[in-house]
Amino acid sequence: MNSPVSSIVSAGAASRKDIHMGRMLVEQGKMTLEEVERVRRLQKEEGLRFGEAAQRLGLVTEADIQQVLARQFDYPYLQAGGGNYPATLMAAYQPFSAEVEMLRSVRSELMLRWFRPGRKTLAIASVNPGDGTSLLAANLAVVFSQLGEQTLLVDANLRNPSQHKIFNLAAGRGLADVLAGRAGLDMLAMAESFIDLSLLPAGSLVPNPQELINRSNFVVMNETLCDRFDIILYDTPAFSSAADALTIASRAGGVLLVVRKDHTRVADLTAFSEQLRRSGTEVVGSVMVSF
Repeated sequence: MNSPVSSIVSAGAASRKDIHMGRMLVEQGKMTLEEVERVRRLQKEEGLRFGEAAQRLGLVTEADIQQVLARQFDYPYLQAGGGNYPATLMAAYQPFSAEVEMLRSVRSELMLRWFRPGRKTLAIASVNPGDGTSLLAANLAVVFSQLGEQTLLVDANLRNPSQHKIFNLAAGRGLADVLAGRAGLDMLAMAESFIDLSLLPAGSLVPNPQELINRSNFVVMNETLCDRFDIILYDTPAFSSAADALTIASRAGGVLLVVRKDHTRVADLTAFSEQLRRSGTEVVGSVMVSF
């Protein structure tokens, strides 16, 4: 049984949390101050939590309450229609779905097996275009940021970039411009709606992506980024269309392979894995996707 003192402390903490929830719902335009007072009166009468009382009065939905709770515990995500991201950015919209739970399992494995002190960079790569590399990289970046890790997603696909489209970034300078010495890292963009997620888009379309990636500027840039971020994910072009992925993965030190269900051939994946290992890159694991 709780002591009177602990009960008072718990009640006080719950009251403060309810006040904060009411304030956040007002700031989001979900409730008015008068409606908050109605909720508090029902709370006292029925002994309900703030969210339960608000839902009973028909003022908010379960999704509204989950959104506020997520922000209270620094676990940001978006309701359907918010943010204008594609629905395939599941980690942004469906954080409690089975698919995103699997993403969190991948994140846990990577934290245990790869992201140890001194290891901050990982390439995401696949054999063929359309295997889902960019979407997996984007979703993984979101779930790492939800863990509270300062996360950077680098679009290193200088041939067919897509991260600026996924995260609604205006076309402009990015990785290619940094490697060419025409820009600094000031164009790093914070991902709207996600506290700990930043992006470095691919930037200008260039005729010599392989040469740029092989420049020593890449190593210098990577070291600078490692001083600023906890997790750095590199989205890479498909191996079958360019050798860029081998170079980027070698720079990162490790690679996570993306295998598309009923699409990626085992023989091709084996050949790619062997080339990665010969270049000194550790194949950390593989993930099968169906999107």
